[in-house]
Amino acid sequence: MVSGASLPAVVYRLGHLGDVALLTGVLAHWRETRGLSFVVATRAANAPLLAGHPAVADVVALDDAALKGSAWLREARRLAALYRGSPLIDLHSTLRSRVLSLVWRGKVRRYPKFALTRRLYARTRADRFRTALEALNVPQRYALALDETPPAPGDVVPRLFLSPDEQAAAKTRLAPLTGERPLVALHPYATHPAKQWPRSYWLGLTALLASEGTDWIVVGRDAEPLLPGHEHDLTNATDLRETCAVIQRADLLVTSDSGPMHLGTGAGTPVVGLFGPTARSWGFFPSGPRDRVLELDMACRPCSLHGGRPCGTGHRCMTGMTPETVMAAVRGALSPDRA
Repeated sequence: MVSGASLPAVVYRLGHLGDVALLTGVLAHWRETRGLSFVVATRAANAPLLAGHPAVADVVALDDAALKGSAWLREARRLAALYRGSPLIDLHSTLRSRVLSLVWRGKVRRYPKFALTRRLYARTRADRFRTALEALNVPQRYALALDETPPAPGDVVPRLFLSPDEQAAAKTRLAPLTGERPLVALHPYATHPAKQWPRSYWLGLTALLASEGTDWIVVGRDAEPLLPGHEHDLTNATDLRETCAVIQRADLLVTSDSGPMHLGTGAGTPVVGLFGPTARSWGFFPSGPRDRVLELDMACRPCSLHGGRPCGTGHRCMTGMTPETVMAAVRGALSPDRA
């Protein structure tokens, strides 16, 4: 085995789909500025996002069984032996990644997670903590694991690399559903109910899109599709790579704060993101040059990091954005003379 500095660094990032999507632009940035390649250790479900990425030499796809209890200690030791001498870049900084760091046989680098600042801001709502958090988004924070100064946000925008065959397959799939009109992809799902725009609002938006001659499709995965059986509802019909390719074919993606929001940015499709319980300070705002966010100015926002806390206002931060409000943002995003 080749050892030492000639080995690619091992990047560790588990988390949700969006966390790994946000990593893709940072890897591309390091490839372009440092000429580096990487082995990425992540959850098996998120591994397809890294296919075709020029900075990714290999992916360690970890299943849930390998991440539990003593099984993780065994796996950590196996990885440490397999990549002996290679640097470890810990972009998760959790107890599990600390265990990996303890057995690692090489240098370990971490990113500034700003966990204490996040907690202080959540508790005090002090402007100084908000300002500190909003100064850097999550990809910029990731980049500081290697970079001495943060890159510009535009230098670490998520980037997905789809093959010509994947792009052609998406075009074929959408051909019966679309014409020459603009196509808007809708992602109405979110992990936490507090981040979900009401389903009746999504249905209202589809009606407004249709009334104005705009094609639309629904993408994503959920136990309860928005429009079961409807030909324009592709919920659960595409795997992760296919979903990325379908989103790339769209002229716009409308979504809540979710992993697929970052897939839109990574695919180069403009995003309209609907934000309620979460906010810019957490670092997850979409970062593409044509992305935009809809949100309401409410004193209780942000109420949690991921939108998992109960709400005493009936989720007004989400219900206060009407289908007409979102449709106005869609018109602006699709307008050819948009600034």
